[in-house]
Amino acid sequence: VQLQASGGGLVQAGGSLRLSCAVSGASARTISTYFMGWFRQAPGREREFVARITWSDGVTVYGDPVEGRFTISRDNFKKTVDLQMSRLKPEDTAIYYCAASEFWNSDRSRYHLWGQGTQVTVSS
Repeated sequence: VQLQASGGGLVQAGGSLRLSCAVSGASARTISTYFMGWFRQAPGREREFVARITWSDGVTVYGDPVEGRFTISRDNFKKTVDLQMSRLKPEDTAIYYCAASEFWNSDRSRYHLWGQGTQVTVSS
């Protein structure tokens, strides 16, 4: 199974960006057994949880720093998981990774599949 993240870039504080994660290399049935998440890692910091979602009914959970500003969504037909980021702040600057887990959780160590990451830079 492969995860391909895209959509990063440079944006001013207060602006918006939309990231997308395409899942491929497995049947829809297999993919549906995964729970999908977004994480981010800023220079010198540990990788932190951003948001997660279920394929089946779209249940979502957000990390405290992004609650109310970011929205995670999924498209079961396209097999994509998007992260809409609004009211961006300079502290949101990081490499953003999509990931898949067999468990419903926010612990990065329990995600066994990772995309390559996409850079998001928010200027002040």
